[in-house]
Amino acid sequence: MLKIDARKLPCPQPVIKTKEALESIKEGEKIEVIVDNETALKNIQKLINSQGHKIIYIKEENSEFILCIEKQKEKQKEETISCEISEKNKIFIIIATDTMGKDENLGKILMKAYFESVLTHNLIPDRIFFMNKGIFLTTLDEEILPLLKELEKRGVEIFTCGTCLKYYQLEDKLKVGHRAGTDIYLEGIFNFQKIIWIG
Repeated sequence: MLKIDARKLPCPQPVIKTKEALESIKEGEKIEVIVDNETALKNIQKLINSQGHKIIYIKEENSEFILCIEKQKEKQKEETISCEISEKNKIFIIIATDTMGKDENLGKILMKAYFESVLTHNLIPDRIFFMNKGIFLTTLDEEILPLLKELEKRGVEIFTCGTCLKYYQLEDKLKVGHRAGTDIYLEGIFNFQKIIWIG
């Protein structure tokens, strides 16, 4: 049986990993998924119900949950990957550039100052999604990367557009956060209370 360890992963990564695992097996085969919080458990259950798969059992051990899922013939309907909405989901930042403003040299200085100010004043967003040229900040920019890693340590969910990484041939250069698809982008737009666009 395929086993998926989705502990310590930010939403919606447990759901994405479960979905990918189910896509990799045949109808009638099973997977086992382990998560470390009830929110991830509920989100996976929503996915399973929406796709028509079968939950064989759910076990709770030391505040962790183990789900055994049997793949069924999937329902023919559009899928959604979402996160449980909570009080935490307040600020979602989309960064689509590696500079601020049209002057590239000044823009890089301003971008670094922006992240330094965010950390200094502890004005921490809940999630940042990097796309377009913004992905240079999570891959190549050695001045910005330490700042983003510190944000991640403070609990910020950091995602980088997978299509953009492929386009710029930087798929093996991601140095902070996780690779993600447009589902993260769309889920953030609909579920977060405030959206900030930089780019």
